[in-house]
Amino acid sequence: MGKIILRLDRVMADRKMSLKELSSIVGVSNVNLSKIKTGKISAIRFSTLEAICDALDCQPGDILEYKKDEEQA
Repeated sequence: MGKIILRLDRVMADRKMSLKELSSIVGVSNVNLSKIKTGKISAIRFSTLEAICDALDCQPGDILEYKKDEEQA
């Protein structure tokens, strides 16, 4: 089975938005956004993903990437 890779850090850098700024816009704590940014989560609410995409003017596919295991490729 592959895995989902989070690219929030890349999108934030492209938009020149800090974690603190995104946190205040989205209404999610810095700690929880940091976990999303570093990929240390196992789930994300659609409402949170929608708020992040709205704040960063992006699509979910800009933030989430599916990568197959090398064995499956």
